[in-house]
Amino acid sequence: MNPDDLDIRCPRLGSSVGFGYCRTCGDGQSPCFKIFDCWWERFDVTAYFKDRLSEEEFMQLAMSRPKPKISSLLELIEQARRNAVDGGTD
Repeated sequence: MNPDDLDIRCPRLGSSVGFGYCRTCGDGQSPCFKIFDCWWERFDVTAYFKDRLSEEEFMQLAMSRPKPKISSLLELIEQARRNAVDGGTD
């Protein structure tokens, strides 16, 4: 069985996605922070990553959590401010 052939409904996107997408949709092409929560019922996703990642990389993935909403909003506000300043100088 190739996990990349499997699909599930993504609780974040609300549509069907393949395991390959979940493996690379995070920051810097890293796995989604919810990958263990979503895939554990379909196959042994823990063993899959333990076989492919170093112990340190696995622990980082296992402990990963999304940024708090307020942090994300503040980053978006700051990005909008920078874009407004950069756009106003042309």
